[in-house]
Amino acid sequence: MMKHYVRLACFVGGALFGSAGVKLLTSKDAKKAYTHITAAGLRMKDSVMETVTSVQENAADILASARDINETRAAKEADAQVEGQEA
Repeated sequence: MMKHYVRLACFVGGALFGSAGVKLLTSKDAKKAYTHITAAGLRMKDSVMETVTSVQENAADILASARDINETRAAKEADAQVEGQEA
């Protein structure tokens, strides 16, 4: 019988705490805090996206340079083979 009262007390306490929590979470101060936190998150996202874009641009430049190096090397090797066959 005592178990039922404990469970009922826990339920009532939880309901009261939940109601107070909802009022706290929907207060003007809480909304202001959520707004500031969200704004900070958006700034962080923008910063991360700028970094990602920079890394992508650098990777594209590196890839283009590497392709140029390989094309130049292949052309030199082709010229060397042609000169070797002529001799």
